[in-house]
Amino acid sequence: MRTISLYLVRHGLAGERGSEWPDDSKRPLVPRGVARLRKEAAALRKLAISFDAILTSPLTRAKQTADVFAAGLSPHPPVHVIESLSPGGSYATFLADLEKHAKRSHVACVGHEPDLGHFAGRLIGAKAPVEFKKGAICLIDLDALPPGGPGHLRWFVTPRMLRQIAG
Repeated sequence: MRTISLYLVRHGLAGERGSEWPDDSKRPLVPRGVARLRKEAAALRKLAISFDAILTSPLTRAKQTADVFAAGLSPHPPVHVIESLSPGGSYATFLADLEKHAKRSHVACVGHEPDLGHFAGRLIGAKAPVEFKKGAICLIDLDALPPGGPGHLRWFVTPRMLRQIAG
């Protein structure tokens, strides 16, 4: 039976909300956030993890996170922007967008809290959401897209753990 490896990624450290960024959708990653994500990508390379595609929220900080991972992995996966990963996106629309990539085996999705945590919880059949720190990643194995039942949470790593792996 074929398994789809779904990696859920919360965007990296971004600028603070406030008057500098009145349009929250344009709030970018801070330089420290970019540097940390590069280390995380190095850890994934060290662990021989690659993605066939990266799906991302259109918000600047998520798109930048997806681009850092795409540039840091080999081969470089294509990045696709999907609206359902925007804050407030619906789970049903997310699954429909994900289903368009059902022929791929390793798909990463970059999004935002609390939605990403709710999606993860629903995908594994949990009663509560999974809490993602900025830059955290989890791997959920699914039987198909859309899933025929609960997926299996294979691992969940914090950004600090990944940076330690990278060295």
